Amino acid sequence: MPDFVSAFSADIPAPLVVLGRLIAAMVLGGIVALIYRQSRAEPPSSFTVTLVLLAILIAMVTQVIGDNVARAFSLVGALSIVRFRTVVRDTQDTAYVIFAVAVGMAVGAHNFWVALCGIGVVAVAAFAMRRVPVSDEVLPFALQVRIGLGHDVNTLINPTLDAFVRSHQITQVATTRQGLATDVAYRANLRKDDQAYALITALNRIEGVQSAELQRISDSDA
Repeated sequence: MPDFVSAFSADIPAPLVVLGRLIAAMVLGGIVALIYRQSRAEPPSSFTVTLVLLAILIAMVTQVIGDNVARAFSLVGALSIVRFRTVVRDTQDTAYVIFAVAVGMAVGAHNFWVALCGIGVVAVAAFAMRRVPVSDEVLPFALQVRIGLGHDVNTLINPTLDAFVRSHQITQVATTRQGLATDVAYRANLRKDDQAYALITALNRIEGVQSAELQRISDSDA
């Protein structure tokens, strides 16, 4: 570290140094997440939030460990104890596991300012990037498609949906006709309202689609 940086840090209280490092990690992690988001042609996901949280958490853990080899091995041991017996529901769940481990290590190592500042910065980052649920008003159409047995729903109709639908989400999946078909219900937002007939026509032309129905949901029905 350059001498002027060391001298500058020496004049700042330890809590502010810790807070400044964590905020810097949050900002730089946000840049990493932005680059990831802009360079990939995929819908927004919670993984971008996870990238920011991990940047903060790694900075937090690094300050706890410092040059202490024993603490480094303790971290490895602590993370190896954590095992998921089921599939992790979201990548953020893994980040919060690391968060809990980092806070526990900070308190155990008497680095209370690292724990407190870390909790504050992670909370700010997590709530600031919290995913806003899509409301029914944004998805004003109800689409129901019946698929024959032996067809994968996503592979069969997703290309057509992508062509006519701006956004959609599955609301219900059920078998029908004694298991010979599958009914899939969506809430959707068409790219253009006048494409409703074209969407239904395109779906009915797909081999494996037995029927398709689209209707606009009013505010009272939602």
